[in-house]
Amino acid sequence: MPRYEFRCRACGDTFEVSRPMADASSPAACPQGHDDTVKLLSTVAVTGRGAGSAGPTGPPAPAGGGCCGGGCGC
Repeated sequence: MPRYEFRCRACGDTFEVSRPMADASSPAACPQGHDDTVKLLSTVAVTGRGAGSAGPTGPPAPAGGGCCGGGCGC
């Protein structure tokens, strides 16, 4: 279940609420009981395999090439 971060305008506390995505824009009360809260824009956390591991479609594509990466003497 997604977690959404809120900040209370009355006391300044920041808190998280777990709720379904369908309720993402619903208001949330501060743990201190205040109702004047705002949902914060959070960055996305992605978990999973490391950057160098093979994914479901195989190993990562090779990088480089072109003029400066291909040894054309530039």
